[in-house]
Amino acid sequence: MPKYSFENVHVNIPFRMLVEGYLAKFKELGLNPEIGLDAWALDRFGVEDFRGVSAQLKEYGARVTVHGPFMDMSPGSPDPEVLALTRRRFEQMAKAAVALDARLVVCHVGYQWERYGFVREAWLEHSLATWKWLGELLAGEGIQLNLENVYEQGPQEIHDLFEALRPWGIGFCLDTGHQSAFGKAPLEEWLDVLGPFMKQVHLHDNRGGKDDHLGLGKGHIRFDVLVDWIRRSGQRPPLVTLEPHQEEDVLPSLEALAGLWPWL
Repeated sequence: MPKYSFENVHVNIPFRMLVEGYLAKFKELGLNPEIGLDAWALDRFGVEDFRGVSAQLKEYGARVTVHGPFMDMSPGSPDPEVLALTRRRFEQMAKAAVALDARLVVCHVGYQWERYGFVREAWLEHSLATWKWLGELLAGEGIQLNLENVYEQGPQEIHDLFEALRPWGIGFCLDTGHQSAFGKAPLEEWLDVLGPFMKQVHLHDNRGGKDDHLGLGKGHIRFDVLVDWIRRSGQRPPLVTLEPHQEEDVLPSLEALAGLWPWL
């Protein structure tokens, strides 16, 4: 079994799965995890539990990133009660990220035209407040905050958000699968508009119809477009997280990345 030591490559894994047996597999392969922290994990585990997992990961030199909770989270909601719940979950997540000694946290931007288009200014105001608060909280612990696209149709919908967050150093995480499944603008436009903010990419594949989270090369996404854009831009290559949702797609995706990503 090959062992991987890609310093700036992570593989997604929910915390539940990590502690229920997959930590040994990550150690065997030398993988850096991006640990998903959902409500189940945040309510059932405490700081000492997360520190214990961190210690086991450090035994083989793994570095950690964290994916924040996203189900029913609404960081730009105009409803103060919904905002309060979202912040409470993010605060729980931040404490866990510190205990895990994470280098980075990624959360969903949370904009969807169908839900927030008619209150866009309010959504932007509340989103900025939420992300500035969380960004400062994490930065105080030396943790980078990035925000990823999901249901956004095009990059212009969230460009103002990233421009306003520039002084806080909050980065953009381009999720290629979400862009392919839900976006209406081409990948080149996403890169031209939000590429200057890009500090991370989530790589998984699909055929454009739904968010399949397939292994690299099993769908229709042109990852070479992303690689070519980074080369031309001359900017620092972003950190990579692989997000296939089937175990059998992990190793083939790592092998595909080795042939695709020239900065390994």
